[in-house]
Amino acid sequence: MYLGRIVAIGMTPAGKAAAMYRVSSRSFPNREAVLTGNQVSILPRAGFESDLRRNPYISYNCIRLAGEWAVATNGSQTDPIVEKIAMGFPPRDAISLGLLAMDYEKDSLDTPRIVAVVSCRRPVGYLGIIRKDALLVREFALTPGQIRYLSTYECNRPCDDQVCDGFDAACADCAAGYVVDGGVFADFTNPVTSAAALANGEGFDLAVKVL
Repeated sequence: MYLGRIVAIGMTPAGKAAAMYRVSSRSFPNREAVLTGNQVSILPRAGFESDLRRNPYISYNCIRLAGEWAVATNGSQTDPIVEKIAMGFPPRDAISLGLLAMDYEKDSLDTPRIVAVVSCRRPVGYLGIIRKDALLVREFALTPGQIRYLSTYECNRPCDDQVCDGFDAACADCAAGYVVDGGVFADFTNPVTSAAALANGEGFDLAVKVL
């Protein structure tokens, strides 16, 4: 099944929260997740920079940190959401405001913008989406060993049906790999690259996976 871009929130059996992002793409597969300091960006691979002329939405910061929160998204909404959280806005409000301000992507597919947010201190996470027909943001209690996910296509609403049990990740690298070929994610087609933030106590470890 092709879901397009995917965000996920989860918690390991050891109680570590994770926010994950996966690029699945049929039109622009020549991209990679690049880790620089405390953020991850999606960029065209060397030699494919001209893809940006065809679609300006394919390059962006996909994971950034804001205090106790890790934010993972499929577009440039990452930055305003992080900035709102850093200013003291509750995550639900920051997600809603960021998505409403950016709106869905004005490409040929009206691609939705999606968001995942987790805390390194509390067992709580958020999933949000803005589509052409809806803005949906939901808070979830995190359960050890479980992931909840949201995608641009097909699974495009925060709900209780999009759950994957058996989640375990000893490190951020493992979490980035899990959303590519772990559990239900192995059934989703056209993976390109992924990234993850995994709580380490008072902060997050970040990692990327390039296929």
